[in-house]
Amino acid sequence: MTATRLKPGISSIAARFGIGVAFVFEVAAFALLSPYFFTPDNLLNVSLQASITAIIAAGMTFVILTGGIDLSVGSVVALAGILATSVIRTGVPFALALPLALLVSILFGAFSGAFAGLFITRFSITPFIVTLALMTIWRGSAFVYTEGRPIWELPESFSTLGSGRILALPIPTIVMIIVYVISHLTLTRTRFGRYVYAVGGNIEAARLAGIRTNRVLVEVYVLAGLLSALSGVLLASRMNSGQPNAGISYELDVIAAVVVGGTSLAGGKGTIIGTFIGAMLIAVLRNGLNLLNVSSYVQQVVVGAVILLAVMMDRLRKSSS
Repeated sequence: MTATRLKPGISSIAARFGIGVAFVFEVAAFALLSPYFFTPDNLLNVSLQASITAIIAAGMTFVILTGGIDLSVGSVVALAGILATSVIRTGVPFALALPLALLVSILFGAFSGAFAGLFITRFSITPFIVTLALMTIWRGSAFVYTEGRPIWELPESFSTLGSGRILALPIPTIVMIIVYVISHLTLTRTRFGRYVYAVGGNIEAARLAGIRTNRVLVEVYVLAGLLSALSGVLLASRMNSGQPNAGISYELDVIAAVVVGGTSLAGGKGTIIGTFIGAMLIAVLRNGLNLLNVSSYVQQVVVGAVILLAVMMDRLRKSSS
Protein backbone atom coordinates (compact mmCIF):
# COMPACT_ATOMS: atom_id res chain seq x y z
CA MET A 1 0.00 0.00 0.00
CA THR A 2 2.84 2.35 0.81
CA ALA A 3 4.50 1.66 -2.53
CA THR A 4 1.30 2.35 -4.47
CA ARG A 5 0.85 5.65 -2.66
CA LEU A 6 4.47 6.63 -3.14
CA LYS A 7 4.64 5.95 -6.87
CA PRO A 8 2.03 8.54 -7.98
CA GLY A 9 3.59 11.07 -5.63
CA ILE A 10 7.05 10.63 -7.12
CA SER A 11 5.78 10.77 -10.70
CA SER A 12 3.76 13.90 -9.88
CA ILE A 13 6.80 15.61 -8.37
CA ALA A 14 8.97 14.58 -11.33
CA ALA A 15 6.39 15.94 -13.76
CA ARG A 16 6.19 19.29 -11.96
CA PHE A 17 9.78 19.88 -10.93
CA GLY A 18 11.92 17.48 -12.98
CA ILE A 19 13.04 20.05 -15.55
CA GLY A 20 13.91 22.57 -12.83
CA VAL A 21 15.95 20.01 -10.89
CA ALA A 22 17.73 18.95 -14.09
CA PHE A 23 18.56 22.58 -14.86
CA VAL A 24 20.00 23.17 -11.37
CA PHE A 25 22.14 20.04 -11.62
CA GLU A 26 23.34 21.04 -15.09
CA VAL A 27 24.40 24.50 -13.90
CA ALA A 28 26.13 23.03 -10.85
CA ALA A 29 27.98 20.46 -12.98
CA PHE A 30 29.33 23.00 -15.46
CA ALA A 31 30.25 25.38 -12.62
CA LEU A 32 32.41 22.62 -11.15
CA LEU A 33 33.89 21.53 -14.49
CA SER A 34 34.79 25.00 -15.81
CA PRO A 35 36.03 27.98 -13.80
CA TYR A 36 34.76 30.30 -16.55
CA PHE A 37 31.15 29.13 -16.51
CA PHE A 38 29.81 30.81 -13.39
CA THR A 39 31.06 34.30 -14.22
CA PRO A 40 28.79 37.30 -14.82
CA ASP A 41 30.02 37.80 -18.38
CA ASN A 42 29.43 34.18 -19.33
CA LEU A 43 25.99 34.03 -17.73
CA LEU A 44 24.95 37.17 -19.60
CA ASN A 45 26.36 35.60 -22.75
CA VAL A 46 24.22 32.50 -22.16
CA SER A 47 21.11 34.66 -21.80
CA LEU A 48 21.99 36.53 -24.99
CA GLN A 49 22.58 33.30 -26.93
CA ALA A 50 19.32 31.83 -25.64
CA SER A 51 17.19 34.93 -26.21
CA ILE A 52 16.51 34.54 -29.95
CA THR A 53 15.32 30.93 -29.86
CA ALA A 54 13.66 31.41 -26.46
CA ILE A 55 11.45 34.21 -27.81
CA ILE A 56 10.38 31.99 -30.70
CA ALA A 57 9.82 29.11 -28.27
CA ALA A 58 7.31 31.21 -26.33
CA GLY A 59 5.15 31.43 -29.45
CA MET A 60 5.76 27.78 -30.29
CA THR A 61 4.46 26.84 -26.84
CA PHE A 62 1.03 28.25 -27.71
CA VAL A 63 1.04 26.32 -30.99
CA ILE A 64 2.08 22.99 -29.45
CA LEU A 65 -0.41 23.42 -26.59
CA THR A 66 -3.16 23.27 -29.25
CA GLY A 67 -1.65 20.07 -30.63
CA GLY A 68 -0.04 21.79 -33.62
CA ILE A 69 3.49 22.47 -34.85
CA ASP A 70 5.17 25.28 -36.78
CA LEU A 71 8.19 24.38 -38.89
CA SER A 72 8.33 27.75 -40.66
CA VAL A 73 9.74 29.79 -37.75
CA GLY A 74 13.38 29.64 -38.89
CA SER A 75 12.50 30.85 -42.38
CA VAL A 76 10.32 33.61 -40.93
CA VAL A 77 13.35 34.72 -38.89
CA ALA A 78 15.43 34.99 -42.06
CA LEU A 79 12.86 36.81 -44.21
CA ALA A 80 11.83 39.15 -41.38
CA GLY A 81 15.48 40.12 -40.87
CA ILE A 82 15.89 40.77 -44.58
CA LEU A 83 12.76 42.93 -44.71
CA ALA A 84 13.93 44.91 -41.68
CA THR A 85 17.40 45.53 -43.07
CA SER A 86 15.95 46.47 -46.46
CA VAL A 87 13.85 49.16 -44.81
CA ILE A 88 16.86 50.40 -42.84
CA ARG A 89 18.82 50.78 -46.09
CA THR A 90 16.18 52.88 -47.85
CA GLY A 91 17.83 56.08 -46.64
CA VAL A 92 14.94 57.10 -44.39
CA PRO A 93 16.18 58.80 -41.19
CA PHE A 94 17.03 56.07 -38.68
CA ALA A 95 14.62 57.37 -36.04
CA LEU A 96 11.80 56.65 -38.48
CA ALA A 97 13.38 53.68 -40.28
CA LEU A 98 13.76 51.50 -37.15
CA PRO A 99 10.08 51.52 -36.05
CA LEU A 100 9.06 51.15 -39.70
CA ALA A 101 11.39 48.15 -40.07
CA LEU A 102 9.91 46.58 -36.94
CA LEU A 103 6.37 47.19 -38.20
CA VAL A 104 7.03 45.70 -41.65
CA SER A 105 8.72 42.62 -40.19
CA ILE A 106 6.07 42.00 -37.55
CA LEU A 107 3.28 42.43 -40.10
CA PHE A 108 5.00 39.82 -42.25
CA GLY A 109 5.22 37.46 -39.26
CA ALA A 110 1.52 37.98 -38.54
CA PHE A 111 0.68 37.35 -42.21
CA SER A 112 2.72 34.13 -42.22
CA GLY A 113 0.96 32.88 -39.09
CA ALA A 114 -2.49 33.85 -40.38
CA PHE A 115 -1.76 32.14 -43.71
CA ALA A 116 -0.75 28.93 -41.92
CA GLY A 117 -3.72 29.08 -39.56
CA LEU A 118 -6.24 29.62 -42.36
CA PHE A 119 -4.91 26.70 -44.42
CA ILE A 120 -4.95 24.46 -41.35
CA THR A 121 -8.50 25.38 -40.32
CA ARG A 122 -10.23 26.00 -43.66
CA PHE A 123 -8.73 23.14 -45.66
CA SER A 124 -8.07 20.70 -42.79
CA ILE A 125 -4.43 20.25 -43.81
CA THR A 126 -2.17 19.04 -41.03
CA PRO A 127 0.02 21.75 -39.45
CA PHE A 128 3.16 19.77 -40.28
CA ILE A 129 2.49 19.91 -44.03
CA VAL A 130 1.32 23.55 -44.11
CA THR A 131 4.24 24.91 -42.11
CA LEU A 132 6.74 22.69 -43.93
CA ALA A 133 5.53 24.26 -47.19
CA LEU A 134 5.81 27.76 -45.73
CA MET A 135 9.29 26.98 -44.43
CA THR A 136 10.36 26.25 -48.00
CA ILE A 137 8.47 29.20 -49.51
CA TRP A 138 9.85 31.82 -47.12
CA ARG A 139 13.40 30.44 -47.28
CA GLY A 140 13.28 30.43 -51.06
CA SER A 141 11.82 33.95 -51.06
CA ALA A 142 14.68 35.15 -48.87
CA PHE A 143 17.26 33.82 -51.33
CA VAL A 144 15.37 35.09 -54.39
CA TYR A 145 14.98 38.59 -52.92
CA THR A 146 18.65 38.89 -51.95
CA GLU A 147 19.99 36.79 -54.85
CA GLY A 148 21.72 34.72 -52.21
CA ARG A 149 23.75 37.64 -50.88
CA PRO A 150 23.53 39.22 -47.41
CA ILE A 151 22.36 42.81 -46.95
CA TRP A 152 25.33 44.81 -45.61
CA GLU A 153 26.31 48.44 -45.08
CA LEU A 154 23.81 49.16 -42.33
CA PRO A 155 24.22 52.00 -39.81
CA GLU A 156 26.03 51.01 -36.63
CA SER A 157 23.10 52.34 -34.61
CA PHE A 158 21.00 49.43 -35.91
CA SER A 159 23.28 46.93 -34.17
CA THR A 160 22.41 48.50 -30.80
CA LEU A 161 19.07 46.68 -30.77
CA GLY A 162 20.76 43.27 -30.86
CA SER A 163 24.03 44.01 -29.08
CA GLY A 164 23.35 46.98 -26.79
CA ARG A 165 22.77 46.80 -23.05
CA ILE A 166 20.50 48.49 -20.54
CA LEU A 167 21.71 48.37 -16.93
CA ALA A 168 24.27 45.71 -17.96
CA LEU A 169 21.57 43.45 -19.41
CA PRO A 170 21.61 42.72 -23.17
CA ILE A 171 18.58 44.22 -24.90
CA PRO A 172 17.52 40.84 -26.42
CA THR A 173 17.58 39.37 -22.91
CA ILE A 174 15.29 42.15 -21.67
CA VAL A 175 12.95 41.56 -24.62
CA MET A 176 12.96 37.84 -23.83
CA ILE A 177 12.00 38.46 -20.20
CA ILE A 178 9.16 40.79 -21.22
CA VAL A 179 7.87 38.24 -23.76
CA TYR A 180 7.85 35.46 -21.17
CA VAL A 181 6.13 37.55 -18.51
CA ILE A 182 3.37 38.53 -20.95
CA SER A 183 3.09 34.98 -22.31
CA HIS A 184 2.82 33.50 -18.81
CA LEU A 185 0.12 35.98 -17.81
CA THR A 186 -1.74 35.32 -21.07
CA LEU A 187 -1.77 31.56 -20.55
CA THR A 188 -2.65 31.65 -16.86
CA ARG A 189 -4.82 34.74 -16.40
CA THR A 190 -6.81 35.25 -19.61
CA ARG A 191 -9.74 33.62 -21.37
CA PHE A 192 -7.57 33.13 -24.45
CA GLY A 193 -5.09 31.09 -22.39
CA ARG A 194 -7.89 28.85 -21.11
CA TYR A 195 -9.14 28.41 -24.66
CA VAL A 196 -5.66 27.34 -25.83
CA TYR A 197 -5.53 24.59 -23.20
CA ALA A 198 -9.12 23.55 -23.96
CA VAL A 199 -8.46 23.25 -27.71
CA GLY A 200 -5.31 21.23 -27.10
CA GLY A 201 -7.01 18.99 -24.56
CA ASN A 202 -10.04 18.08 -26.69
CA ILE A 203 -10.88 20.21 -29.69
CA GLU A 204 -14.31 18.68 -30.22
CA ALA A 205 -15.30 19.22 -26.59
CA ALA A 206 -14.01 22.80 -26.82
CA ARG A 207 -16.12 23.39 -29.92
CA LEU A 208 -19.24 21.98 -28.23
CA ALA A 209 -18.54 24.25 -25.26
CA GLY A 210 -18.90 27.26 -27.54
CA ILE A 211 -15.23 28.04 -28.13
CA ARG A 212 -14.43 29.28 -31.61
CA THR A 213 -11.69 26.73 -32.08
CA ASN A 214 -10.68 27.79 -35.60
CA ARG A 215 -10.17 31.35 -34.40
CA VAL A 216 -8.00 30.16 -31.50
CA LEU A 217 -5.88 28.06 -33.86
CA VAL A 218 -5.34 30.98 -36.26
CA GLU A 219 -4.44 33.26 -33.36
CA VAL A 220 -1.75 30.94 -31.95
CA TYR A 221 -0.06 30.72 -35.36
CA VAL A 222 -0.23 34.48 -35.75
CA LEU A 223 1.41 34.82 -32.32
CA ALA A 224 4.15 32.37 -33.31
CA GLY A 225 4.75 34.32 -36.52
CA LEU A 226 4.91 37.65 -34.66
CA LEU A 227 7.50 36.41 -32.17
CA SER A 228 9.54 34.72 -34.91
CA ALA A 229 9.63 37.99 -36.86
CA LEU A 230 10.65 39.91 -33.73
CA SER A 231 13.49 37.43 -33.21
CA GLY A 232 14.47 37.87 -36.86
CA VAL A 233 14.89 41.63 -36.37
CA LEU A 234 16.91 41.10 -33.18
CA LEU A 235 19.16 38.56 -34.92
CA ALA A 236 19.68 40.83 -37.95
CA SER A 237 20.55 43.68 -35.59
CA ARG A 238 22.99 41.49 -33.68
CA MET A 239 24.74 40.52 -36.93
CA ASN A 240 24.16 44.01 -38.38
CA SER A 241 23.14 42.38 -41.64
CA GLY A 242 20.25 40.58 -43.30
CA GLN A 243 21.23 36.96 -43.99
CA PRO A 244 19.07 34.72 -46.22
CA ASN A 245 20.46 31.66 -44.44
CA ALA A 246 19.71 33.00 -40.95
CA GLY A 247 17.60 30.82 -38.67
CA ILE A 248 18.42 27.51 -40.35
CA SER A 249 17.42 24.64 -38.01
CA TYR A 250 15.97 27.09 -35.49
CA GLU A 251 12.68 25.20 -35.65
CA LEU A 252 14.43 22.13 -34.22
CA ASP A 253 16.02 24.07 -31.34
CA VAL A 254 12.73 25.79 -30.60
CA ILE A 255 10.67 22.60 -30.57
CA ALA A 256 13.36 20.99 -28.43
CA ALA A 257 13.11 23.81 -25.87
CA VAL A 258 9.33 23.46 -25.69
CA VAL A 259 9.36 19.67 -25.39
CA VAL A 260 12.25 19.58 -22.93
CA GLY A 261 10.30 22.15 -20.90
CA GLY A 262 7.49 19.65 -20.43
CA THR A 263 4.91 20.70 -23.02
CA SER A 264 3.20 17.66 -24.48
CA LEU A 265 3.38 17.25 -28.25
CA ALA A 266 -0.19 15.95 -28.09
CA GLY A 267 -1.32 19.34 -26.74
CA GLY A 268 -3.23 20.46 -23.68
CA LYS A 269 -0.39 20.23 -21.15
CA GLY A 270 2.58 22.50 -20.56
CA THR A 271 3.65 25.85 -19.14
CA ILE A 272 5.50 28.86 -20.45
CA ILE A 273 7.82 28.71 -17.44
CA GLY A 274 8.75 25.16 -18.42
CA THR A 275 9.58 26.37 -21.93
CA PHE A 276 11.80 29.11 -20.51
CA ILE A 277 13.71 26.61 -18.38
CA GLY A 278 13.94 24.24 -21.37
CA ALA A 279 15.39 26.99 -23.56
CA MET A 280 17.90 27.95 -20.89
CA LEU A 281 18.80 24.31 -20.25
CA ILE A 282 19.72 23.79 -23.90
CA ALA A 283 21.59 27.12 -24.04
CA VAL A 284 23.57 26.25 -20.88
CA LEU A 285 24.28 22.79 -22.30
CA ARG A 286 25.73 24.23 -25.50
CA ASN A 287 27.68 26.92 -23.63
CA GLY A 288 29.08 24.48 -21.11
CA LEU A 289 30.16 22.02 -23.78
CA ASN A 290 31.86 24.86 -25.67
CA LEU A 291 33.77 25.87 -22.53
CA LEU A 292 34.88 22.25 -22.15
CA ASN A 293 36.08 22.26 -25.79
CA VAL A 294 33.65 19.52 -26.81
CA SER A 295 33.38 19.08 -30.56
CA SER A 296 30.32 20.62 -32.23
CA TYR A 297 29.54 17.20 -33.72
CA VAL A 298 29.45 15.65 -30.26
CA GLN A 299 27.26 18.53 -29.09
CA GLN A 300 24.67 17.61 -31.70
CA VAL A 301 24.62 14.06 -30.37
CA VAL A 302 24.21 15.26 -26.78
CA VAL A 303 21.41 17.72 -27.60
CA GLY A 304 19.64 15.03 -29.65
CA ALA A 305 19.88 12.61 -26.73
CA VAL A 306 18.41 15.25 -24.38
CA ILE A 307 15.46 15.78 -26.76
CA LEU A 308 14.85 12.03 -27.01
CA LEU A 309 14.97 11.71 -23.23
CA ALA A 310 12.49 14.56 -22.83
CA VAL A 311 10.01 12.95 -25.25
CA MET A 312 10.42 9.61 -23.48
CA MET A 313 9.68 11.28 -20.13
CA ASP A 314 6.57 12.85 -21.66
CA ARG A 315 5.34 9.42 -22.74
CA LEU A 316 6.07 7.95 -19.32
CA ARG A 317 4.11 10.75 -17.63
CA LYS A 318 1.13 10.01 -19.88
CA SER A 319 1.25 6.27 -19.25
CA SER A 320 1.45 6.76 -15.48
CA SER A 321 -1.42 9.28 -15.34
